[in-house]
Amino acid sequence: MTRPAPSVELRPKLVGKRIKRTEDPRLLTGTGRYVDDMSPLGTLHVALRRSDQPHARITGIDVGGALSVPGVVAIYDAADLEGEIKPAIPSSRMPGYYATPIRPLASEKVRYVGEPVVAVLAESRYAAEDALEHISIAYEALPFAIRQTDAVKDDAPLLHDEAGTNTIIRREFKRGDIDSVIASAPVTVKGRFRMTRKTAVSMENRSYLAEWDARRQSLTLHTSSNIPGVIRDVLSECLDLPGTRLRVIAPDVGGSFGGKGSLYGEEILVCALARKLARPVKYVSDRLEDLSATSQAFDELIEAELAVDRDGTMLGLRADVIGDVGAYSIYPWTAALEPVQVVSFLPGPYRMEHYRGRIQGVLTPKPPTGPYRGVGRPSSTFAMERLVEMAARKLGMDPVEFRQKNLVRDEEFPYRTASGIIWDKSAFQECLKAACDHVDYPALVRERDAARSEGRWVGIGLASYAELTGIGSRISVAPGMPINTGTETSKIEIDSTGSVTASFGISSHGQGLETTLAQVIADELGCRLEDVQVQHGDSSLVPMSTGTYASRSAVLGGGAATLSSRVVKAKVLRAAAFLMEQSEDDLDMHDGIVTSRASNRTMSLKDVASAVYKQMGRIPLDKREDLVASETYDPYLGTACSSTHLTMVEVDPETYGVRILRYVVAEDCGRIINPLIVDGQVHGAVAQGIGAALLEEIVHDDQGQVLTASLADYLVPVATNVPDIGIVHVEADLPNNIGGFRGMGEGGTIGAPAAVANAVDDALAHLGISVQTLPVTPERIFQMLQNPPPAGPSAPA
Repeated sequence: MTRPAPSVELRPKLVGKRIKRTEDPRLLTGTGRYVDDMSPLGTLHVALRRSDQPHARITGIDVGGALSVPGVVAIYDAADLEGEIKPAIPSSRMPGYYATPIRPLASEKVRYVGEPVVAVLAESRYAAEDALEHISIAYEALPFAIRQTDAVKDDAPLLHDEAGTNTIIRREFKRGDIDSVIASAPVTVKGRFRMTRKTAVSMENRSYLAEWDARRQSLTLHTSSNIPGVIRDVLSECLDLPGTRLRVIAPDVGGSFGGKGSLYGEEILVCALARKLARPVKYVSDRLEDLSATSQAFDELIEAELAVDRDGTMLGLRADVIGDVGAYSIYPWTAALEPVQVVSFLPGPYRMEHYRGRIQGVLTPKPPTGPYRGVGRPSSTFAMERLVEMAARKLGMDPVEFRQKNLVRDEEFPYRTASGIIWDKSAFQECLKAACDHVDYPALVRERDAARSEGRWVGIGLASYAELTGIGSRISVAPGMPINTGTETSKIEIDSTGSVTASFGISSHGQGLETTLAQVIADELGCRLEDVQVQHGDSSLVPMSTGTYASRSAVLGGGAATLSSRVVKAKVLRAAAFLMEQSEDDLDMHDGIVTSRASNRTMSLKDVASAVYKQMGRIPLDKREDLVASETYDPYLGTACSSTHLTMVEVDPETYGVRILRYVVAEDCGRIINPLIVDGQVHGAVAQGIGAALLEEIVHDDQGQVLTASLADYLVPVATNVPDIGIVHVEADLPNNIGGFRGMGEGGTIGAPAAVANAVDDALAHLGISVQTLPVTPERIFQMLQNPPPAGPSAPA
């Protein structure tokens, strides 16, 4: 019904407001629902006997008395599943690339310590674990090369014989004549940089539950993944099931940081066994398994050289990179994901006319490398920003002045880098200035110098970087990967009660997307925030669902939500115009109330929806429209996001421990949807980046055994490691992007390692050593002091 307009004060726009996360009440009160909270009747639990060999042929499996353990139902190895599943193939269009098949259990050979070999199913996890003690596996040890510098050699033992080589990736980016530029350059600096292996340490370990519906001959997989749609599509191929009979759901997920964003053999395994036994099958990784078998990151060896003119102008850069990709190419991202992005992003936000970056991706007997927050850019930023600091020091220039001279300027956007990346527009220079202004950089330099005069080891470090977020269809997220990652679909429905349901292909796992996307929808549609329910993490919601990764969901999801909201709003206003006997052009909707500028009439969204759906004949057939829309958004080029990190640290001369004294981030993430959530993302990412800089390191010994398979050995940052972080928001205009949004969830892990490394290097500069390997642990500092590097490139510690 229509009614006279009451005196209503319209609520201000929600985008840009610090709104508390709508997810938090359920998550903070223990009513969230994770995979391990699900225990359907008759669930069988999986425990895995994993390889204790880095490279070996399986010559025999003896289950002994395992089947006699009370509660044990079945035991399987790869031969038992032969013919029932097909391996997943992480294909790529890159020339010369070899895609290693991914199987649920090792077949014939094992290729890293921790690879699953035998699965035990039992009525409880306890019984399954007990049964593992009765199983023995006989191996014939095979030769291997554990280090990428050895594995890359022509005579190195092959990990995959059928590949014919350990080097399964080769790529080169080139512009100009870099060799001539370096040969004639007045000043050059070079180094051999390495970020050692890391792994994501999510609060929730990897968890999977598969249920087979015998009546419908269909399968549902509940997974802790952040790419449920991609998992559905590949499982459809592996299990030969149509998408209509296969559903993948990611319920509440306790973090991913990239580690859960790939297909794992355990996902294929629980699905195959649930179908085979017609019972629910569940696998939950323990912390040892997560640390030793979840995908890992980094471990690139970067030899790079920068040429500059005497006035500080960058002339050119060249780099040769050997990336340790582990034992397998990961699905769907391929083994190229991490190493190729190192060389493609290495020039960063700087003008660079001459460049050559070459990469070799090398197989070694370790867990596969895969997505990790920042993907490739933490390593490339570390190497580039160290070169920047080295060049500034060699020239006697202040590092801020050096960056100001070489960062891409506003009038140069859009800027195409030497590797082909297009920076559409971002606040490169403004972020540097904002960070320096926030800390009063000249005063900070004086504070550092005063501390040094007292004999303290204090240093200042900066890092400026750019990243590509919200990548559209111009390029795939992973080089050469054929899967479309450049679009996002939003389906918005208003039901007969006036409630709004918005469905997406994204899969939030801590980002607060239920809140931020609801803010976008409430503003664009004109409804109340509390009337919007955001659905995600379910492959059945939209036709194409790829998930949440690569800082894409606010950009693509927000863009798709905007388009769908506008279509639905137009339908609401057309229906209201008929019902209110007003011109559609005179109507608008705010807070769920349709108002007319030409009269005092109003109508609630609830009443419009009731008239559309429930009231017989209220709207004529030729004017009635369901209040539903589905729209897809493709930003095509993607959006540049930039930042500068600035920190001051102190190194203890007795323990060599590093303490962070000051930290500031100035970041351009475009139009901010929710500053509260953005600040949380910055804090968390910087903490993770500090861990990469000072603490976190996966270590394998010369026998291929992992030495850091517990949190007593793999150290992650705690509250005392993380300082108060100053945050400056620079909201540069982005006119060609719907909503003006940029991605920003990964920035802290990109900038923090380089900034901390530069600060530690500055603190130790008087001792004649150079930080070229991360993490820069007390032990590593001690070793550098005992053995100062020779002039020129230094070997990684």
